[in-house]
Amino acid sequence: MRACVFIDGFNFYHRRLKSSKTKWTNFKRLSEELLDEEDEIQRIRYFTADVSPKAGDELAPERQATYFRALKTLPELEIHKGSFLTTTEVRPLACNPEIFVRVRDTEEKGSDVNLASHLLLDAFNDTFEVCLILSQDTDLLEPLRIVSEEFGKTVVLGWFSAPQPGKRHRRYASAVRHVSDGMLKRAQFPDPVIGRGGAKIYKPKLWQSD
Repeated sequence: MRACVFIDGFNFYHRRLKSSKTKWTNFKRLSEELLDEEDEIQRIRYFTADVSPKAGDELAPERQATYFRALKTLPELEIHKGSFLTTTEVRPLACNPEIFVRVRDTEEKGSDVNLASHLLLDAFNDTFEVCLILSQDTDLLEPLRIVSEEFGKTVVLGWFSAPQPGKRHRRYASAVRHVSDGMLKRAQFPDPVIGRGGAKIYKPKLWQSD
């Protein structure tokens, strides 16, 4: 069946990849393991935002840009970018709630809305018969319901962290496929990835020991 893949990049990274040794992930290969053999991937939509340098991690944007270059070698994959919202908030200290401090709060905005919008639009346009969703964001429950019940599409939910999916996730998903460590290890890009014109894209040095 015609398949499209929808990936919430930050949701997947923070829940599954941040503490792992499999950050150099080829999402086409991973998706092929999660879908059935007869499913043919038409499009992969990857939703994310450009990270900003964090204290003690000034090279985070460089690593992300390198990974984006590797992802762009997949002809089926398109990157959709949201943005980061940085605000200053007043918070109590965990060790002493009577003491308040000003902190910088950074929040990624747009990925869930963008994913939901493209998911519904692609379903409406009959771009796919089956969709693979790599996100555990509960804000997507209503779009999943619409795609499943109103459009009659097959919804495969890739589940990548404990606990098990909730009742509503299981209700709207035609199938739940768990992302295992073995799947992620098999789905790693080579090092280097060969880009346009034979350019070599090397795995970021911080990930070399992964």
